[in-house]
Amino acid sequence: MSSGKLVVVKLGSSTLVDEGGALDRSFVRSLCDQIVTLHQEGMRVIVVSSGAVAAGREVLGFCERPRDIESLQACAAAGQARLTQAYADVLAECGVSCGQVLLTRRDVVDREGYLNARGTLMRLLDLGAVPIVNENDTVSVAEFAFGDNDMLGAIVAALVGADLYVICSDVEGLYTSNPQSDPSARLVERVSEVDARTLSMAGGVGTSFGTGGMSSKLRAARAMLAVGVPTVICQGRRPTALVDVAHGERLGTRFEAPADAPHEGGRKLWIGLAEVPHGTLTLDEGATRAVVERGASILPVGVVATQGDYAAGDVVTVTNRAGLVIGRGVARYGAKDMDRVRGLKLNVVARFLGTERAQPAVHRDDLLVF
Repeated sequence: MSSGKLVVVKLGSSTLVDEGGALDRSFVRSLCDQIVTLHQEGMRVIVVSSGAVAAGREVLGFCERPRDIESLQACAAAGQARLTQAYADVLAECGVSCGQVLLTRRDVVDREGYLNARGTLMRLLDLGAVPIVNENDTVSVAEFAFGDNDMLGAIVAALVGADLYVICSDVEGLYTSNPQSDPSARLVERVSEVDARTLSMAGGVGTSFGTGGMSSKLRAARAMLAVGVPTVICQGRRPTALVDVAHGERLGTRFEAPADAPHEGGRKLWIGLAEVPHGTLTLDEGATRAVVERGASILPVGVVATQGDYAAGDVVTVTNRAGLVIGRGVARYGAKDMDRVRGLKLNVVARFLGTERAQPAVHRDDLLVF
């Protein structure tokens, strides 16, 4: 198999189902035709697909998306096989095979599991197959809150070192405001930084068929900016959308950092994207600037608040005073000690914890800054 351009495409439930909530097989065929086209051009494609719950609703006879976890998991169990088979049937007609890869957070939080998942995906690609990735919703609870697989797609894109991440949505892209209520709303074609202003443009949650909205897509795009993987949010049902984006045509909203922007390494990506945060550190203005602009470690003196019950070595989310997430990193102190040392200089910390334990709250080597 050619080692050409590697594209990860994420499909949300709202894109995959018809107006009645059933799996839209005509769209699946159109998408698979595009994947085959890219394959014939030497590109490799990984599909991160929602839709198992929607497909399972059809099988089990639910009129609308269930709200309780047990019914959601039952729908996922009934629908996952039907969803993957829908892809497999169409791809097989064109001589392309596919393989189902079901992941949970546990599979990628552990470093060994993270590398095993990567090995499986890369081997499928080497064999000329299309990996069809989804969350293992039949046994996982927290995964339903991940934002309609947007972050799972980002984790996969980082995992395999993708050249492009495409989020196929039911909207054209990011707008300056909600186009359904504001006729003056404009499509934002390019974004080089996801800041508070950009996040403010995001609307609410998605449709009744999915769990995510623009906010979750922006979080995924922000992670990809740190990774250095260009990301496009576009209208997935637009004819030839995937092929057009893969060919570099202007479509939807493209998130891409400047060419000279630094990109984070593999270990930091694992920390920031795959690990589940166990708490939150809030930084003052000076510490925020030092971390974001100068690449500094987080010192206890710059921490103004701590939340959560975490141990030393756990991953924590890092925010500024306004609550904007600026990164994730490995805490050098447990929650109780962090609460004791926050706001203090290291020489003061050394007096009651000892010199050997007077260290940064989060070292720069263990910190992914978005």
